[in-house]
Amino acid sequence: MLRRIAHLDMDAFFASVELLAYPELVGQAVVVGGARVPHPVQKPDGWLQFARLKEYVGRGVVTTATYEARAFGVSSGMGLMKSARLAPEAILLPANFDAYRDYSRRFKAAIREIAPRMEDRGIDEIFLDLSELPEASLPLAHRLQSAVRAATGLSCSIGIAPNRLLAKIASDLEKPGGIAILTQDDLPTRIWPMPTRKINGIGKKTAARLTGLGIETIGELAQTPVEMLCQHFGRRWGEWLSRAASGIDDSPLVIEREIKSISREITFERDLHLTRDRAELSRQLGALCQRVVEDMTRKKMTGRTVGVKLRFADFRLMTREITLPATLPIPLAAKPLLAAARQCLKKIPFNHPNQHLLRLLGVRVSTLEPFENVSQTTSQDEKTQATPGQLF
Repeated sequence: MLRRIAHLDMDAFFASVELLAYPELVGQAVVVGGARVPHPVQKPDGWLQFARLKEYVGRGVVTTATYEARAFGVSSGMGLMKSARLAPEAILLPANFDAYRDYSRRFKAAIREIAPRMEDRGIDEIFLDLSELPEASLPLAHRLQSAVRAATGLSCSIGIAPNRLLAKIASDLEKPGGIAILTQDDLPTRIWPMPTRKINGIGKKTAARLTGLGIETIGELAQTPVEMLCQHFGRRWGEWLSRAASGIDDSPLVIEREIKSISREITFERDLHLTRDRAELSRQLGALCQRVVEDMTRKKMTGRTVGVKLRFADFRLMTREITLPATLPIPLAAKPLLAAARQCLKKIPFNHPNQHLLRLLGVRVSTLEPFENVSQTTSQDEKTQATPGQLF
């Protein structure tokens, strides 16, 4: 049976979710992201007043942007201050990750009804194995798009090819809202003229090294002797580069991925001081624990190992964890997790001046167990108020 792999990618996903809430912004340059980005304010006449990118001051980054904002050069991961120089009049909205996760669950549930063999690649993209479905590729892709739109009101782009490598490239060919179907015969005309960076797995550094060898396009890479690539990149990586440029990829889809841990973290808009900002740190720690508990409840998992992650103002990273005598009690609640996280914090030696300012805080639960494997217990009334020597 010939493989038929699809890559489904939601179009400007976070921004598109925001446009459902603010339809008056459709067609405008909109940027989403950054901590402490102000929410729209309702004016006396009932209209909403939106913040502009040029007004932002801080070190937040772009979570996503509409295609209109991307036309100015704004891209995900770019600093908001830098993006303001490119598109100063763009509308700036705060990220709403609860809404994004909700819409992500909706579109994936709708797709599973049609194509259950799915590999979940993140909040806004999936791979599908369509090999055993009887429908032809084009009507099937249209049906998948219709299911996504019915469930979410959003559009997606779909690429279908003999393998995941080509499917990933194909989904980007007709964005937004398009469908691209590739075969090996399409390589010379549709794939080989592209720059090498279009191959998923070739990053900036590898692309720069290829350019130094006079290799700019995927076609030039495909025509390069494999021994030359192995000489410059090593046997394993050189052979992979040659195969990828020729559209060869036999990697399987990971239909079910074992969950190793569940975590949440936050990068603060400004560095928080261990003492002066203790109340805010306590609030943030409690909020992280609550979100982890909500994630675990949704996945019907509890856990036994609790860890914290801290990044200091000088970018040094420190983690600590403890393993509890038993899994966190069911029904899950934030208090036991918060108590365990504070025990982890007590194991960190805050004895260096640079360790008084925190840039990032995270909470993680691992050694997971499904609910059905754990007897129902009653959550203990863990103390969450600050005690002598207790952090946050």
